[in-house]
Amino acid sequence: MFEVNKENFEQVVLESTKPVLVDFYAEWCAPCAMLAPTVEAMAEDHPEMLFVRCNVDECLELGFKYRALDLPTLMLFKDGVPVKKAVGYREREEIEPYFCQ
Repeated sequence: MFEVNKENFEQVVLESTKPVLVDFYAEWCAPCAMLAPTVEAMAEDHPEMLFVRCNVDECLELGFKYRALDLPTLMLFKDGVPVKKAVGYREREEIEPYFCQ
């Protein structure tokens, strides 16, 4: 997983040929820190997808644009369009089937 920001979001996320799961997070967010290892493990198990993180404190405009104001927010993009969203900490058993089909 790697970081996206306002400079590379369009190229990495919106122009991707693979589905992209974006983890919108903040460093101070405890549920975000709890969710990060789960998302990293999912990334290892699903090479058919791209998994990235976006720090909303550094990219407020992206957080506002995609309404990722409650953290953590996971958002799945397909063909540059957000198609699924989950807010708050969730167990892997809940989020993996939802996002990784």
